[in-house]
Amino acid sequence: MIKGLAITPPVLGRISIGRVVEKNGIRLPQKDDQFTITSQIQEKDAGWVAHPMDEELRKDAPNGKLRTIPVRMLFNDADLNLRAEYTMFDRKSGRPVCVGNGDTCKRLTQSGVQSLPCPGPTLCEFGKGGLCKPYGRLNVKVGDDDDLGTFIFRTTGYNSIRTLAARLSYYQAVSGALLAYMPLELKLRGKSTTQTHRTPIYYVDLVVKEGMSLQEAVAEAREKARQVKEEGVDQAALDAAAAKGFGNALFDYDEDEMGQVVEEFFRVPNPNGSQSSFSSISKLRKKLDSVSSVTSIGEFTV
Repeated sequence: MIKGLAITPPVLGRISIGRVVEKNGIRLPQKDDQFTITSQIQEKDAGWVAHPMDEELRKDAPNGKLRTIPVRMLFNDADLNLRAEYTMFDRKSGRPVCVGNGDTCKRLTQSGVQSLPCPGPTLCEFGKGGLCKPYGRLNVKVGDDDDLGTFIFRTTGYNSIRTLAARLSYYQAVSGALLAYMPLELKLRGKSTTQTHRTPIYYVDLVVKEGMSLQEAVAEAREKARQVKEEGVDQAALDAAAAKGFGNALFDYDEDEMGQVVEEFFRVPNPNGSQSSFSSISKLRKKLDSVSSVTSIGEFTV
């Protein structure tokens, strides 16, 4: 195994709440009230190409709006399915320079990577100004075409991260650590607060598959786990391999992911006063020094 390379679950596509659209030659994140499932192919003019699974699931969705996605987890350990940390990204390259959990952090400095206390974004002088945010990546299985392939949902939204972390932890507990066999679905929820001026924001929840009770879901998970074990699949070994792969690098990121992270989570002021997003890292190196705000199409806030 190559040292310094994070070995993450194979990704077949992306799940987002919204999309990046081009207006007057500029690319802007646009909020939505439904899920979008895309492939990993991005066309110059059309943006991300829809994954066939998007059309398949949308056929049965009310009004054609995809607000639930049937999923299964790849791992029994909740923390392997959802990796979430406080992360400060380099404004030029999109790479993480400081990653922490609210207790300790790993920070890239001129003398190398250092382990330092992590007080969280609101109290950290290094990450002040909104540059340090919670950053979560949820890998889920959608469909049965690939036993180990996943779709990734990225977000910097507190609501999605908090809700997903709680649900995964609870389902792991009630199922007796059989999280990978639980029949679940991602569900889009909306809420409004005084901070959003009563405008709805959307976040992602994880619930038991529609039409099933929690007890039925746990019973199915136990039966499925028994069958898979008899067929020779070692789920515990898979979890162990994943944990080893995640820990193979100081920072969990993919070089190909950095352009997507910048486009999804950063907005860049242009000379005309509007906000624009760029997929090209070369353009970002010229303009990202003036970044003053961050947005996310993983979870939209107003």
